Amino acid sequence: MAIRHQVIERPPDAVWAVLEDPELYADWVVGTSASWPLDSRWPQVDASLAYRVDLGPWTFEGRTIVRRVESPRWLELEADSGRLGTARIAIEVRPWGGHALVLVDEHPLRGPGGALHAPPLDLLIQLRHRSMLPRLARTVERVAAAPGSTSRATAGGRARSGRV
Repeated sequence: MAIRHQVIERPPDAVWAVLEDPELYADWVVGTSASWPLDSRWPQVDASLAYRVDLGPWTFEGRTIVRRVESPRWLELEADSGRLGTARIAIEVRPWGGHALVLVDEHPLRGPGGALHAPPLDLLIQLRHRSMLPRLARTVERVAAAPGSTSRATAGGRARSGRV
């Protein structure tokens, strides 16, 4: 199982503000070049966003669907990559002192990825999360520091990451 965590030195509501904005996913999800809502209900159950991945001359689009949400603590998603299958991504945001502890648990669910799920695939997901969680922290920092931000986050935060 590919589980990673990161302490983001902002309160949980600042992290949640980023998670509930479907247009920000491309800013922190590794490999994604654009994201946009497919309906106005994000992040309610069954709401979805679309994303684009650019690999050299090839462009691929997929869809991510909310499967479970308990604001502002849990967000479980199913990323649908078409013929490659789907993946379950569970994001938990825990209060950690005055900061947020973010845990991400991702694994293949359906299709070839689910059928071929093995430790080498978990290693690739771990490497992806090693980049993704610091990107999430930077996005939270940027959004929280923006003029007019509705987040109650404070300035000057830093992030630490690691494996669970």
